Amino acid sequence: MEKNSFEIFERRKYEDNRGNLSETFVLQDFQNKIGHKIKFVQDNIVQSFKNSVRGLHYQVSPKSQGKYVSVIEGEIFDVIVDIRKNSKNFGCSYTFNLSSDNRKSLWVPSGFAHGFLTISRKSTVIYKLTDFYSKNHERSIKWNSKQLLIEWPIKKNILISEKDENAKEFDEIEFD
Repeated sequence: MEKNSFEIFERRKYEDNRGNLSETFVLQDFQNKIGHKIKFVQDNIVQSFKNSVRGLHYQVSPKSQGKYVSVIEGEIFDVIVDIRKNSKNFGCSYTFNLSSDNRKSLWVPSGFAHGFLTISRKSTVIYKLTDFYSKNHERSIKWNSKQLLIEWPIKKNILISEKDENAKEFDEIEFD
C-alpha cells in the first residue's frame, strides 16, 4: 500500500458482569499505526435504516478530509474508492464489513471517496473528520457507478438521498 493508505483498526473491548467498554479511538495507537500525526476537528453521528446508502462522498482541496469511521450499533457494508490521480490504485474500490459486534474501525485518508450501506435493521455510525464540511468542496460519485464494479450486497429497494441518486459516474467526477 502507498503512504497515507487506509487502515483497519480493531477496538479493544473490556467486559465484566455489568456489560462492556470499548475504546473507539486512542490517539497514540492511531498515529503509530498510520505513521504520522493527525488532527481531527469534527465528529459526526449518522443513524440509518436497513438498505440506506450514503455516499460515495469526498471533498476536494483545500478542504479534503480524512475520516475515521466506527459503527456503534448495527452493521454496514463500507466502501472506499481511491481517487488520487497519481496513485497506482486510482479507481480501485475496497469494501469492509464494519459492525458493533466485530468492533472494526476504518481510517479513510483524504484522496478516497467513502460511502456505506446499512445491512442491519438500523445502524449508528460515528466518524471523526480532519477538516470541516464545506458545501463548495463536496463531491459525490454515484454509489453504483458502472466503472467501479462494486459488489454491493443489496441492490434493490435502496433508500438514498436525491443528491446521492443524482451523483456523477466515476468517469465524470472532479479530482484534485
